[in-house]
Amino acid sequence: MEIRAHRTWAQLCLSPIHLLSSLSVDPDAECKYGLYFRDGRRKVDYILVYHHKRSSGSRTLVRRVQHSDTTSGARSIKQDQPLPGKGAPLDTGSAEPPMDYHEDDKRFRREEYEGNLLEAGLELERDEDTKIHGVGFVKIHAPWNVLCREAEFLKLKMPTKKMYHINETRGLLKKINSVLQKITDPIQPKVAEHRPQTMKRLSYPFSREKQHLFDLSDKDSFFDSKTRSTIVYEILKRTTCTKAKYSMGITSLLANGVYAAAYPLHDGDYEGENVEFNDRKLLYEEWACYGVFYKYQPIDLVRKYFGEKIGLYFAWLGVYTQMLIPASIVGIIVFLYGCATVDENIPSMEMCDQRQNITMCPLCDKTCSYWKMSSACATARASHLFDNPATVFFSVFMALWAATFMEHWKRKQMRLNYRWDLTGFEEEEDHPRAEYEARVLEKSLKKEYKNKEKRRHIPEESTNKWKQRVKTAMAGVKLTDKVKLTWRDRFPAYLTNLVSIIFMIAVTFAIVLGVIIYRISMAAALAVNSSPSVRSNIRVTVTATAVIINLVVIILLDEVYGCIARWLTKIEVPKTEKSFEERLIFKAFLLKFVNSYTPIFYVAFFKGRFVGRPGDYVYIFRSFRMEECAPGGCLMELCIQLSIIMLGKQLIQNNLFEIGIPKMKKLIRYLKLKRQSPPDHEECVKRKQRYEVDYNLEPFAGLTPEYMEMIIQFGFVTLFVASFPLAPLFALLNNIIEIRLDAKKFVTELRRPVAVRAKDIGIWYNILRGIGKLAVIINAFVISFTSDFIPRLVYLYMYSKNGTMHGFVNHTLSSFNVSDFQNGTAPNDPLDLGYEVQICRYKDYREPPWSENKYDISKDFWAVLAARLAFVIVFQNLVMFMSDFVDWVIPDIPKDISQQIHKEKVLMVELFMREEQDKQQLLETWMEKERQKDEPPCNHHNPKACPDSLSSPAPSHTYHGGVL
Repeated sequence: MEIRAHRTWAQLCLSPIHLLSSLSVDPDAECKYGLYFRDGRRKVDYILVYHHKRSSGSRTLVRRVQHSDTTSGARSIKQDQPLPGKGAPLDTGSAEPPMDYHEDDKRFRREEYEGNLLEAGLELERDEDTKIHGVGFVKIHAPWNVLCREAEFLKLKMPTKKMYHINETRGLLKKINSVLQKITDPIQPKVAEHRPQTMKRLSYPFSREKQHLFDLSDKDSFFDSKTRSTIVYEILKRTTCTKAKYSMGITSLLANGVYAAAYPLHDGDYEGENVEFNDRKLLYEEWACYGVFYKYQPIDLVRKYFGEKIGLYFAWLGVYTQMLIPASIVGIIVFLYGCATVDENIPSMEMCDQRQNITMCPLCDKTCSYWKMSSACATARASHLFDNPATVFFSVFMALWAATFMEHWKRKQMRLNYRWDLTGFEEEEDHPRAEYEARVLEKSLKKEYKNKEKRRHIPEESTNKWKQRVKTAMAGVKLTDKVKLTWRDRFPAYLTNLVSIIFMIAVTFAIVLGVIIYRISMAAALAVNSSPSVRSNIRVTVTATAVIINLVVIILLDEVYGCIARWLTKIEVPKTEKSFEERLIFKAFLLKFVNSYTPIFYVAFFKGRFVGRPGDYVYIFRSFRMEECAPGGCLMELCIQLSIIMLGKQLIQNNLFEIGIPKMKKLIRYLKLKRQSPPDHEECVKRKQRYEVDYNLEPFAGLTPEYMEMIIQFGFVTLFVASFPLAPLFALLNNIIEIRLDAKKFVTELRRPVAVRAKDIGIWYNILRGIGKLAVIINAFVISFTSDFIPRLVYLYMYSKNGTMHGFVNHTLSSFNVSDFQNGTAPNDPLDLGYEVQICRYKDYREPPWSENKYDISKDFWAVLAARLAFVIVFQNLVMFMSDFVDWVIPDIPKDISQQIHKEKVLMVELFMREEQDKQQLLETWMEKERQKDEPPCNHHNPKACPDSLSSPAPSHTYHGGVL
């Protein structure tokens, strides 16, 4: 074992000779400031970080200990031998303070684990002399033989020497593609991976026996940094240190605090002077800058640097954003159509006509007075912008858009799978999580304790037989391997999940009810205000303030529900990370879906439905009268609610939180480390190593939050698009910023995540399909029950005398005799309008007070209800059929991709057939040479050894005079 002890940078600063030599040759520059080992040749593939206790004045010896150097022929380490350098004193003149038991236990586990990593073939190098006080780093390098071995185990597809032409389009399509390429050339990223390829290398799962198939001319670049870190991470997960019958991989060691962090390194700096060109810098310039928002994403470079899983997320986000462009254009056209026809809308003109002198019933008891319908003119005109015949067309369009988007993404996903050599890839079962292993250990220990208790009461002969059976059954098997968690073990967690989710949904409903009570109380309070302008804008004021309250509550509850969903998933103790992620996604999506959409569902389907009638209103807690919709319907209020919540969530939660919170965490971490670290010498400033800089970055927390915010946005775009046609436009503008914001976060703010292979976006695709199907149903009900589209059609074709919409407003209003008010509910100031009111109007289909069955539901109500239900059934089935038709017409796999996949298979078969033929030919040649070696020489001394053609006489001597 080779141990290298170097003097500290502080000591070099005190020595003029060393200072001059360090200025000429910087040892950190030789290893590219932490990207390589100290020898400057072996690349750092992974970093393990741990905390160690030592006095602040003990920075007098640099401990850069190389644990394994297979290239220099260093001897291997024994399993029970402490790792060299770890137990050595840091300063010969002063002793270290004694460590406590827990620190010793962590150190022993690290020694055992790192010894096992050495046995697995990895090479380690330690660095405890860093600018971060009390933090040590273990640099890991995977040599060539380990990379080859693990690549074969993982069945990684690698490019071979064989290259083939990609089928190109011909004729008219080729000309169209060339024109499009020229047009879109300014918005293409300037990276080599994004250029159209005409040649592709044939890929094949790596095999050490078939290394001759692969281009190994440059072994250093054959496995890129992403692949190298993935291979090392697989070894880290598989390698264990055993303690108390408990095998602990890297996930368990991180969870137990043995190591503080584990991460691969970024390729280098992304900005600054004299920065070497690297993929990170290229991603920052061509992808993570807001100045390139108009360009396509370099998805292949993203995949090369971050892996397939993150590459698929950004590819999906890019496809989704592109598909929002046509939806936004159509939404703008629908909105402009409403603006152009607002002056021709007869119902809104009748509502604004003051000559009709329609007196409406009070909106609340006592404090509210009668009011003129013409006072709601502005609301009626604004409602037409979103409640017009074009809205129905837009709802059908968006349903087909959602189906087309899903099909387009499936085809794009197949193209990426082909391009990234993921065809035929199947995910293998992941390693158990640390919490699962700990729970299994706890169960196994309890089981073992119970067995010991039973053995105490068993006779000695029976005990011996029982021990023999146990030894036979458990020979070569660890105790925790035979124990698994059953549904009985998880039943308390399942029950807690069910009760907690129901409780949190009830909390969401209670908050919505509280906001409803606020709206009712605020409307009653503003009604007694002396200012006419305040009283005339009661609806707008109450609606806007209530929506803002809803927005604040939604944002706060989103964060709370995210934490609760994670806690509920943890107590279930899922076995693998994939299972944990899927359960977490389901719970978080359910809670956030209910939290975000409950206020919108209330306005769309419940407000104004159960108010009763004047003289017989419905009350909440016998004090608060239920709200009514405006004369123009609740669609305008639904539009306000949807727009404020959607825009507020995108602006505050998705953008400000994503920018502000990571920067705040980074600042707090920087101040904390600066306070802990001792002051450096001002005359000699040491540049931080790459792993020190990356350690100060935010850890990668997964893609669940990124997907979640986009899925919730997808719901806003599709579920209630009938009430807000501009939703796709605002989503498009947000996503243009979101792509660059996420890109900048991944490149500059986060540690480099471990590359994970994936061929699809997983459970998120099923959630998207579910939202798309639900959107058809919800839009059908919004058009039918929330808007006035169906009542207008019924009036136009059943009740209109002249085939126009004249008289529609009067048809939808019922009459009420003010003498029928209940005691204590009539207005306190009935003469507020300047005249005595005897009949007031309210929006409903009921019999007039002069009818025999006064105030009963009229026949018109049942006619409209039947038309509404019929429309829901027809709309839903028609749009569902059209969506399924789109799904059936568009194939999941593009034709050219299926042809390329087939071509690859044929070429692979030909390659192996040619290889077998070459092997057979070589074998025959070798056998022929061996046979010739064993045969005697052919000459005149040994004519029998010669072939017949050589030993037989010439034909001219065979025949003599024509006689044989």
